[in-house]
Amino acid sequence: MASERDLFANFERMRRQMDELFDRSLAPQRRGGFSPAVDVYYTADPPRAVVRADLAGIDPSEIELQIRGRELVLAGHRRPEHAEERVYQQLEIEHGPFRRVVALGADVDADAARATYEDGMLVVELPIAAPADPRTVPIEPGRRE
Repeated sequence: MASERDLFANFERMRRQMDELFDRSLAPQRRGGFSPAVDVYYTADPPRAVVRADLAGIDPSEIELQIRGRELVLAGHRRPEHAEERVYQQLEIEHGPFRRVVALGADVDADAARATYEDGMLVVELPIAAPADPRTVPIEPGRRE
């Protein structure tokens, strides 16, 4: 199973790099907002997916989390600091709304998920769902016309 997960991790890394490549090339065309950086990893004891998102400077009350099947959706807003006496030389910290859909490599138990926010890092722990019991599906004869 570890080799399957490693193969999937390589695919996810390639997909993420492609997303970043195209996001950067299209950055001037975006309608505001940004896409926060995330790390996704898996632990064996207890089995869980862990998503870490770099959300420095964002009030946790401005962050919304949603689990949809094998996806974690992070959404929220980073408010700019307002100060009338400032004249910026450089402005790199992105502000505005964000939305990031994180693909998960396993089914998770959404009801048991928990999230913490500390020092600008959001950490979401998603327990891996127990495999469903096998089920026999009866085959019904088809109709002949």
